[in-house]
Amino acid sequence: MTPPAETALPDDAATARLGAAVGAALRAGEAVCLTGPLGAGKSTLARALVRSLTTPDEDVPSPTFTLVQFYEAADFPLAHFDLYRLSDPDEAYEIGLEDALVDGAAIIEWPQRLEGDLPADRLDIDIGFDETGEGRRARLTAHGAWEGRKLEF
Repeated sequence: MTPPAETALPDDAATARLGAAVGAALRAGEAVCLTGPLGAGKSTLARALVRSLTTPDEDVPSPTFTLVQFYEAADFPLAHFDLYRLSDPDEAYEIGLEDALVDGAAIIEWPQRLEGDLPADRLDIDIGFDETGEGRRARLTAHGAWEGRKLEF
C-alpha cells in the first residue's frame, strides 16, 4: 500500500497489523499522527506499533494522563504522545515533542492540538468507524519522507 490510501480494519487484529507495518517503515526523525474519535482504535494501533519496535509483550499504557511515554526501540528512541488534554500547542514542545524527533520517532495521538504545526516528515492516519458502525477504516496520508513509501500488512 502506498499512502494516501484507505483500508478496512474489521477487527483489532487488522488494526494491530497496520500498526506493525507502520512500525516497520518508521525511521528516526519521523512522526505518525493518529486522529479519530474516542474508541476508534488509535491506542490499539499505537500499542501494536510500539510493540513492533520493542518487544511483543512491552507494557504500553495510554499516555492520556502522563502526556508522553518513552520507549527504547532497537534502532532509535520512540515517544508516544497523547495531546488530548493540551490547551495550547506550545505545551507539546514543552513536554519534548521537538526533542523526541531529533534522534528518534514519535507517535502523536490528537495532533490537531498542534493547530497545524505538525512535523514535516509524518504519516497521518485517520481512524474512524465504517458505515456499519462495527468495523473501522483508516485513511493514510503521507507527508515529506513518507511520500512514496510502501506499507505491507
